[in-house]
Amino acid sequence: MVRFTDYPEPGDLVVGTVKEVKNFGAFAALDEFPGKEGFIHIAEVASGWVKYIRDHVREGQKVVCKVMQVNEQKGHVDLSLKQVNEHQRREKIQEWKNEQRADKLLQIVCQRAGITFEDGVKQFAAEVVKTYGTGYAAFEAAAADPNALENDGFKGPWVKHFNEVASENIVLPTVTITGLLEVTSSHPDGVSEIKLALQAAEKAGGGAVTVRYVAAPHYRVEVKAGDYKSAEATLKDSVDAAIEAIKKSGGSGSFERQE
Repeated sequence: MVRFTDYPEPGDLVVGTVKEVKNFGAFAALDEFPGKEGFIHIAEVASGWVKYIRDHVREGQKVVCKVMQVNEQKGHVDLSLKQVNEHQRREKIQEWKNEQRADKLLQIVCQRAGITFEDGVKQFAAEVVKTYGTGYAAFEAAAADPNALENDGFKGPWVKHFNEVASENIVLPTVTITGLLEVTSSHPDGVSEIKLALQAAEKAGGGAVTVRYVAAPHYRVEVKAGDYKSAEATLKDSVDAAIEAIKKSGGSGSFERQE
């Protein structure tokens, strides 16, 4: 994992492996910072009074903790287990797993480019992580758009290999939302007008929209996108285009969002 600091910052969430449990607290190796260790005081293990610390932590357990204080001179990192909720824990573990995977993919990129992993970090990986925030985010960006790296100023023979590895290994996350579109027309050629309205819906969706017949005059509009915000925006544009088109021919249209 490409890191720019030797220690985490106060407030960061970190993944650790419990190495030793004492009556007064637990020591955990910081998985994202090789060679570094943190300490979870018994008061930070769980909310309320902790009678037996081993009821909450055990050797070998993978934990997500919040960094409370850092003393780099003494090599001390104070951690809190109780200040991390379940949602934060799941998100952090997934992020950590993603970065482990990104490291493996980066190794493949370096092998194909004919350079060592260390040279790859120096030549391009460190700057890529700075640009995209994480290594995995960079691979996702390349999978979504093969021109992303070059558009962001990256050049070199490694870019081709990076894009290939991203395309071969990254499945982009998608969300699907739907709604029920109702379109009617009293026009002599109403069937054609309705067809044009539905085509307008799909065209406005830019390939992310599918319109399916339910039962006249109802049609299901389905949108697939990378996140809910984008999906909702695309759905609105698509539906608006259909309703505008049918109204121009003297018809009517309405839409009902479905959960």
